[in-house]
Amino acid sequence: MTSLATRARPAPSVNNVAASLVMLALVVAGAWSVHSLGISFATIADSLSNAISFGRRMFPLDFPPLGETLSLVAETLAIVFLATALSVALSIPVALAAARPTSRGRTSQTLARTLIVLARAIPDLVLAIIFLRMFGLGATAGILAMGIHSVGMIGKLYADAIEELDDGPRESLESAGATRQQQILSAITQALTPQMIATALHRFDINLRTSVLLGYVGVGGIGLAISDSLRVLDYQRGMALALIVLGLCIVIELLSGAIRAAIMNKSGGAVVGGTWVDRMLNRGRVTGDNDVTLTPPWTPERLRRFGAIALIGILAVLSLARVDVTWSTLWSGLLNLPQTLALFFPPSTGGVLGTILSELLVTVQIALAATLLGAILAIPIGVLAARNVVANRYVHNVFRVFIVIIRGIPELILAIIFVVITGLGGVAGTLALAVGAVGLLSKLVADSLEETDIEVQDALRTAGATEAQIFFSATLRQAAPSFVAHTMYLLDTNIRSATLLGVVGAGGVGFLLLNASRINQFDVVTMILLLMVGVVLIVEALSMWLRTTVR
Repeated sequence: MTSLATRARPAPSVNNVAASLVMLALVVAGAWSVHSLGISFATIADSLSNAISFGRRMFPLDFPPLGETLSLVAETLAIVFLATALSVALSIPVALAAARPTSRGRTSQTLARTLIVLARAIPDLVLAIIFLRMFGLGATAGILAMGIHSVGMIGKLYADAIEELDDGPRESLESAGATRQQQILSAITQALTPQMIATALHRFDINLRTSVLLGYVGVGGIGLAISDSLRVLDYQRGMALALIVLGLCIVIELLSGAIRAAIMNKSGGAVVGGTWVDRMLNRGRVTGDNDVTLTPPWTPERLRRFGAIALIGILAVLSLARVDVTWSTLWSGLLNLPQTLALFFPPSTGGVLGTILSELLVTVQIALAATLLGAILAIPIGVLAARNVVANRYVHNVFRVFIVIIRGIPELILAIIFVVITGLGGVAGTLALAVGAVGLLSKLVADSLEETDIEVQDALRTAGATEAQIFFSATLRQAAPSFVAHTMYLLDTNIRSATLLGVVGAGGVGFLLLNASRINQFDVVTMILLLMVGVVLIVEALSMWLRTTVR
């Protein structure tokens, strides 16, 4: 006889069944990719002697003189700062056109969303190759490449944030006769400024890692110095520079994280209106006599806020002075745009279509294998880093610090190390991305667990459930949809990263891409790019469908 509980359980929908089958297929594809690439404990064990030999050749580290080191750091930070500033300047109008409340119409919204998707799909390495052809070696190509590519992330986040805002204030201004510009400045920009700054800081952190990769195609900074050192097998200097990058990435991540937290926290005291601009100006604060201040004195808090704005302006001026960006270079490069584009079109296979498709398959295999291995490593680490799962604060703090350290290592550095240890090919790229996944996915997993509803967990605890029962029946079940979304995001990211890591011989189509650019086969570069964009769009569409279905 069928029980009441069995009859009450709803039948799974067709979409849920399909999503489960797709996720199972992805796991099987990941396992097949691991086997096909030849990744095993035996392979790793056979590479231990290479690792020992690499360690001997790497030490003692050969750090550049202090002056040269500071110069390289300053150039790298200047490139990254200007690229991030450019991306923010480009993303704001694109986001306003893409968001429903501020869009001028469906056509404008569709066009803006398409630009955002294309900016994300085209790797910054390819953009750098194009701009290097236009503007020559140096910082200009890197700034433009990272700036335009970053619109894909920043523009999307800004547009989504605008759509999630309460549209009441903007509609009120519209009904009162305010122009579109007045509506945006008063109801949109003020409310979103803290989030816009936080997103820009996060992108700065990402661009810092990317700048190391772009050094391999001629963009300046530490990345170029690492490329020059490793090209002549000077591991002592190359790894010393890599260690500097690691320290720089960790410091920037900790600093930007602290700034983001400070910006997103509300200021103390009662504030009439409460917008970010009100707090910046210290306007509308209620005094002890219950009077509302409109033009208050310059308090230390107000000085700090204006000091931060002035610092951004000063950094922009110093960055422009540090890099070799000139208006004449930009203008001459733009004048040569038609001739440059003519080199890239029409696309051509160069007679090596079979090789391109074969290496593209290797790139997908690397991404699938790295995602599977990365998830196996990252999920338990993320669980141990979650404060509401592990009561011992020393344990979850240790794992949080470990995640920060791993996140600070650029994947390119990991790929270089694994290429030396395991040799050229997909094994090096897979292991590099799998280790890198620990930094990304572990943090997302820990955050998702900490964002679950604790009332459900407390109810089970009151009913006498053990901590293990609470975790599996309440905490993990609530966070499971987020786990799926984060893993698909990791797969999407790994496909892009696997392409780029091929530049240093870590397998995949990236090596063909770099070779084609070096021998001026730019039509082949375009063909590889089109195939890559097609794969990325398919994975992104699949990811969006899974995130929508699995809830």
